[in-house]
Amino acid sequence: MTRLDRRAFLATTAAGALIATTPVLAQGTQDARLRTLLDAIFEEMVDDSPERATSLGLDKGARAPLKSRLDDYSAAGRARRLEQTRARVGALKAIDRNALSPAAKVDLDTVLYGQENALAAGDRFKFGSAGGRFSPYVVSQQNGVYRGIPDFLDNQHRVATAADADAYLARLKAFAVAMDQDLDRMKADVAGGVVPPDFICDLALGQMKALRDQPAAATIMVTSIAGKAKAANLTGDYAGPATQIVTGEIFPALDRQIAAMTAARAVATSDAGVWKLKDGAAYYAGGLKTSTTTDLSAEEIHKMGLDQVADITARLDVILKGQGMTTGTVAERLTALNADPKQLYANTDEGRAALIADLNVQVAAIAARLPQAFATLPKAQVTVKRVPAFIQDGASNGYYQSAALDGSRPAAFFINLKNTHEWPKYNLPTLVYHEATPGHHLQIALAQESEAIPIIRRAGGGFSAFSEGWALYAEQLADEMGVYSGDPLGQAGYLQSLLFRASRLVVDTGLHHKRWSRDKAVDYMVSVTGYPRSRALREVERYCCSPGQATSYKVGHTVWARLRQEAKTRLGPKFDLKAWHDAALLSGSMPMTVLERNLGEWVAKA
Repeated sequence: MTRLDRRAFLATTAAGALIATTPVLAQGTQDARLRTLLDAIFEEMVDDSPERATSLGLDKGARAPLKSRLDDYSAAGRARRLEQTRARVGALKAIDRNALSPAAKVDLDTVLYGQENALAAGDRFKFGSAGGRFSPYVVSQQNGVYRGIPDFLDNQHRVATAADADAYLARLKAFAVAMDQDLDRMKADVAGGVVPPDFICDLALGQMKALRDQPAAATIMVTSIAGKAKAANLTGDYAGPATQIVTGEIFPALDRQIAAMTAARAVATSDAGVWKLKDGAAYYAGGLKTSTTTDLSAEEIHKMGLDQVADITARLDVILKGQGMTTGTVAERLTALNADPKQLYANTDEGRAALIADLNVQVAAIAARLPQAFATLPKAQVTVKRVPAFIQDGASNGYYQSAALDGSRPAAFFINLKNTHEWPKYNLPTLVYHEATPGHHLQIALAQESEAIPIIRRAGGGFSAFSEGWALYAEQLADEMGVYSGDPLGQAGYLQSLLFRASRLVVDTGLHHKRWSRDKAVDYMVSVTGYPRSRALREVERYCCSPGQATSYKVGHTVWARLRQEAKTRLGPKFDLKAWHDAALLSGSMPMTVLERNLGEWVAKA
């Protein structure tokens, strides 16, 4: 884009409007100016993302028309958003940081960090995505609107009125357009040599065909609106029009994607890592920096993983021997424990229901212990749900979904129950502490409910090393709070969870830096963790599509644990765990470099 083109572009977009407000913002204090700017950026982001507006419960009032639309997935939309990011960076840099309060400095540093990283990555890498998460392939078993939109409509599009139901139908029509936007970008990337590994093509094709090879009326897209309309006591026929849209527009668009992925499969190789791509080493370095918010190199992270795997394995060895399990490697003993019928839920719908019911009981049990370690607790509740069956083949083993800002939808964590035998009972409690409380739910809900944090930070995606590192720290904290007293196998499950995350450091860098094959990565994870091969395989295949993200967990946890220990060492008897948790969480998610500075300043004042 030429200088003249860019100037004309900015003058006629929200990005230009954002910059144009800067002189007006200067009339107040620097804190007020920054807050006004951050709020303007947030409003711009919501206006530009109908799906985000819905997920936050903000698709109402003046934004009601957004409820009938989906996001713009086109290359032009991506270019437009990049220019908006460029404008935001310029406006943020115009703020006088030295004139800000300590809290406002955290706000500026946090938002600017994310925007600058997104701008640098967007300017350099034109394939896939390179923003909050690096994903080299537009369409895979992990990425693409073909898998995301049906789940979004089912889980997040609320239907209370006829207008809501009509908006659902409008979004169904927009779904076909969005798939074609994905298709155009995918074809351009494949033409430029960005081809997913053959096994990723196969997984994506399997999911596409699972959605395609059923009667339109039986798809989740139709059954969902029918169920929502019935629950809302709406009398109109919504299943009929939805079926027509699926048959006449969505299925043809899906057929076009299937054809394109089949063509990509014909030229794909089994090379698993992004090292194979042009500028792949730089892309991976960018993915690591974005995911960990540190400057650790791939080699440093790989060594960190090997060292931590050795340490945690030794701790597990002691526990297992104490339970009379002495034969074989630690992983082999864990594998035997995983297969113990006493540890397994039936791999049936009844077994799945029982597993989820037990997890919800554990959510309530840990909630009663939280006042031991926390002075401030969130109001929002969290519940456990199953990953939708139609995406379970490509979905991660578990993930958290935050509550809507308006309280219209509670928080949830989703567990992948394709095979309940992948979830032996002894390692399920630590999953609760990670995904619910005191992990993701406590951390994210506290930020959402804060009145001190700007809404852009309360409602944003946050930083993976902060949130995932905290969730692992939460597992550690639960152990320290005595949840495994008298339950050594439960503690073994906790250590196995840490071991799994440490192995991720080795596997992710192995795939993308050391050029490991998929099979080598799976073999390593199984040999270290004792996880079923099917579970390890699904994990490794996910890392192939999100380079760097898997390292955020243990890198983040390592930083969290170090910062708490440093605070305890410096403060001695003055150290207050509840006060430290408030200082750590009530300022919201931030890069680990900013967290280190923020907590260091808190310790200095304590």
